[in-house]
Amino acid sequence: MINAKELMQPHRIVMMLVFAALVIWCAVSLRWDWIPKYAPLALEGLWATVWILAVSTFLGFLLAVPLGLAQAVGPWYLSIPARTFCTIIRGTPLLLQIWLLYYGLGSLFPQFPWIRSSELWPYLRQAWPYAVLALTLSYAGYEGEVMRGAFSGVAKGQLEAAKSFGMPRFTMFRRIWLPQAVRNVLPTLGGETILQLKATPLVATITVVEIYAVSSRVRADTFIVYEPLLLLAVVYMAIAGVIALAFRRFEAGAPQRR
Repeated sequence: MINAKELMQPHRIVMMLVFAALVIWCAVSLRWDWIPKYAPLALEGLWATVWILAVSTFLGFLLAVPLGLAQAVGPWYLSIPARTFCTIIRGTPLLLQIWLLYYGLGSLFPQFPWIRSSELWPYLRQAWPYAVLALTLSYAGYEGEVMRGAFSGVAKGQLEAAKSFGMPRFTMFRRIWLPQAVRNVLPTLGGETILQLKATPLVATITVVEIYAVSSRVRADTFIVYEPLLLLAVVYMAIAGVIALAFRRFEAGAPQRR
């Protein structure tokens, strides 16, 4: 936290004045008359960005835990596939993964009549399931490697002590191993979640209407370039700030090892 004395340092005052002047200049000199017309669409795009981010990070973390555990202590027939998956995800561009799922896997489904007649077809014919799947796998691939290090970093003495008291393995994992591993990587998880937010504009390439796609539509319809991009940057900064604040609260509330 920055106290009042640090906030009133000369260089911070200069930065705040420059920022205030920039905001005033943008408000007065640039065009913002398009906002009322596109506000409903922008809210829909913002909601799409937020829920895609939330769902993909949640599901990705659930997948990253077994991936990390398999690499840390799993037998070779689990650790090798987990390591291979993480290597492929981390070694290929996310845009390529999105296109492979949407234009590759998505183009195969219509060829099967039993899929077209199933209850899943109304969802499989849309773009957002492939966007969520691609972002989920991407997050899991990166966080699987992070969780591998986190599980390996937990003190072995605590696990041995739990075993000596007869604690079942799942209880030991749930009460000791996983909480300590997650606590140790909370700053990394926060940073990766913000990176996941910055990756969401890529889903606009497969026709998912999120907040970046809305700004592109505004620029295409009105030929106004800078204003939508500036507002888009503010939106991303605000969401990233909320994510950073939330993870700081988690870190502050997490019990510290003594």
